[in-house]
Amino acid sequence: MPADHYDLIVIGTGPGGASLAHRLAPLGRRILLLERGEYLTRTRANWDAQTVFVDAAYQSKETWYGRDGRAFHPGLHYFVGGNSKFYGAALLRMRERDFGQLVHADGISPAWPLGYTDFEPYYAEAERLFHVHGQRGEDSTEPPASGPFPYPAVSHEPAIEALSDSLRRAGRHPFHLPLGILLDERNGKPTPTSICIRCDAFDGFPCLLNGKADAQVVCIDPMLRAHPNVTLLTGAYVEKLRTNASGTAVDAVEVLRDGQREQYRANIVVVACGALSSALLLLRSADEHHPHGLANGSGQVGRNYMRHNQSILMALMRQPNDTVFQKTLALSDYYFRSDDWEYPLGLIQMCATSHGAQIRGESLPSWLEWAPKMPFDQMARHSMDFWLSSEDLPRPENRIFYDGERVVLDLTENNMEAHHRLRKKLQALLDAAGAHPHLMERSLYLGKNIPIGGTAHQAGTARFGSDPASSVLDLNCKAHELDNLYLADASFFPSIGAVNPTLTIIANALRVADVIGRRLA
Repeated sequence: MPADHYDLIVIGTGPGGASLAHRLAPLGRRILLLERGEYLTRTRANWDAQTVFVDAAYQSKETWYGRDGRAFHPGLHYFVGGNSKFYGAALLRMRERDFGQLVHADGISPAWPLGYTDFEPYYAEAERLFHVHGQRGEDSTEPPASGPFPYPAVSHEPAIEALSDSLRRAGRHPFHLPLGILLDERNGKPTPTSICIRCDAFDGFPCLLNGKADAQVVCIDPMLRAHPNVTLLTGAYVEKLRTNASGTAVDAVEVLRDGQREQYRANIVVVACGALSSALLLLRSADEHHPHGLANGSGQVGRNYMRHNQSILMALMRQPNDTVFQKTLALSDYYFRSDDWEYPLGLIQMCATSHGAQIRGESLPSWLEWAPKMPFDQMARHSMDFWLSSEDLPRPENRIFYDGERVVLDLTENNMEAHHRLRKKLQALLDAAGAHPHLMERSLYLGKNIPIGGTAHQAGTARFGSDPASSVLDLNCKAHELDNLYLADASFFPSIGAVNPTLTIIANALRVADVIGRRLA
């Protein structure tokens, strides 16, 4: 076999590509992982809010363009482990009803061609693989599960426990947020040997201690140690996929690495670059057989882009909040409806505590007159921080595409009334708890001048389905038009629900790995 030929090539080492490769590595087949980034350097700056959020030092420096021609840097991170190096590790299952058709005020969230039961066993495996800590039975919209979480829920600190108690007294159902984390704790404290130390640099930061269950830590590194049949090439940007003479299969993967062009071949190719970058790769791989982009006979590649309607809200309290590890609580009581609205609102969850450097970079609102001289670090100490997610609906016109050499992300917000109502619900809950806070929307969570909804929960762009005329992938996430091309990120989502998509990406990647494994056997 030529040195450049593999049984399987996986492009991208985020949660999808890494999980798929990790599952297939024990087969002993030759697997090549191609990652455009390098390993993220572990330095003290990993935990510096100015570096991570305000300077956006780890964020892609690529320039993309909005529909209006405005240039921006996408909130993407190119490292081994992908965006999971920076994610908040909230690993929730989509609700069972999310897989069916849901009516929203602005339209329909379409049904998936497969149901929740098709994914449930893989959800369970994904939770084990990514060390998910949680507690069954607390979440009022939790879907059926075949067993308990593999690890106990991460405990609340006193202020969050008090908030949880207040919400329960008000008839709500707060629950411990399922987190992928390498934490051993006893009586609310990390044990002396715990990798995670429950610090305030978890959500959005790369973990200096490798205590976050990201794709590098739980998949890539253990796989490379155990399986010499797996090769990882970093700094390997895939420029194009080439097809065979009949256009029915991917014949070669063209890579730019260290300024040199290289070519690799495999029996099966998996694209797992993230919904946005995967679509761009397919589009720039157009050839005479696929003139509008690879696997794009339906014209759907790049379309139906979704990213949740999201906001980070800092509730500025008059009393200090001395919580260190704040991301432990969530609330789904308004996920499908509320007492005053028949449509779904979404999910409320805690996020990491604010840091003074982040607040310093914000445009502060006029209502801060009651604390005009409060130092930024003091503001951070008085804050309690929430992440709100509502479902946005798949629209063909919301898409990513090339305009010549320029990348254009065309996005029109939809279904925002649900998000506005969810914010009002949070305000009412905090008022009822006696906090009476002022809510301030954060804009720098993913880097300067990047809207919070921009690329955080990217999904869609290559939906799966049984009809090649309206979908890009079949039910196994293989391209309808190519015999050996699969996708293993959130591109395949027909809808996105309102929970963080990463656990569904992992579960589906494990499902697709089983399909590929049967072909490689």
